[in-house]
Amino acid sequence: MISSATKRSILRCIHLLLTIPILGYIYGEPSEVQQYAGAVRFVFVPVLILSGYWMYSGVFFAIMGVAAWLGAYQLSGYGAAILGQVALFIARRIWLVIRARRSKQSA
Repeated sequence: MISSATKRSILRCIHLLLTIPILGYIYGEPSEVQQYAGAVRFVFVPVLILSGYWMYSGVFFAIMGVAAWLGAYQLSGYGAAILGQVALFIARRIWLVIRARRSKQSA
């Protein structure tokens, strides 16, 4: 079984390595990077979200985050995808507060 420290190190490396193509896409010449737009939108960003959320809150939240990102981006565009991520973080925070209150009442 992989230890938690090893898993975090692997996820951190994936997260940092996948940032490089995104930075190239952002700072490259528009005429040169247009061919990479699909890969950045549908491969690099979702895997970056997956690895970041997995480190932050676990695999379940990571999968929900990627699904929300891809669904909102496909249906309504970039703005909706960002709002979906904000809503997901707010929902997670509310869930954590409710869970903490219930556990406090049980004790």
